[in-house]
Amino acid sequence: MIKQILFITIIISLSFVDISMNFLYKNMTFVFPEIEVNQADELEMYGLNKEIPNEIRDVTLEALSYFPELLHTKIHFQYKENIKGSVMQAQPKVGSLMLNNKKNRRYKIKISRYLQLKDELVPIEDLPHDVLLGWIGHELGHIKDYVNRSAVNLMGFGAKYYCSSRFISKAEIAADTYAVSCGLGDKLVATKNFVLNHERLPEAYKNKIRSLYMSPGEIMSMVEVEVVEESETD
Repeated sequence: MIKQILFITIIISLSFVDISMNFLYKNMTFVFPEIEVNQADELEMYGLNKEIPNEIRDVTLEALSYFPELLHTKIHFQYKENIKGSVMQAQPKVGSLMLNNKKNRRYKIKISRYLQLKDELVPIEDLPHDVLLGWIGHELGHIKDYVNRSAVNLMGFGAKYYCSSRFISKAEIAADTYAVSCGLGDKLVATKNFVLNHERLPEAYKNKIRSLYMSPGEIMSMVEVEVVEESETD
């Protein structure tokens, strides 16, 4: 009899504990620690098929994130001590033009190791973030322009680029247009303003930018058109 009473008492006690715990958990809010994801880790996916110097890896991956369609495109970002008349240049690798499949082509973006000012050399990675982002974005605009061209077309493109200032301007406007369409308009403006307003950049280089490239105002007008068109499609 005593054992039966003890057993019934234990059962009732356990039932009370179970009901109490269910009520307690039902009315509690559990807060789980959030796992922080570093932006650099998120951008690493854009490093697929790319060779990038460590000093500019983060900003280059950020620029590439604006061009997801170039994810599988093979691009070698390479430092050069001196690029005549330019800070960066985007080109197809000539040998890869002989390949039948466009997907197997390789491209290179040559980047001056230092920005040449009148009185000093500035490491390219020391430029303001948005300026460097816009500069790299412009070159990726060239790559976007190249990827769908045939090998014969690209060889003709290269010949015209070196022979005609009018063609150069047309090609540079196309690169800016692609970059703006990918969302880099404000970064391009930052780059143009940096060049045109920098007191210690050679005047000859500024004149080249003025004569062959879109002005900051023209880029902003293009950005405004993009915004209007996007709002109309929403």
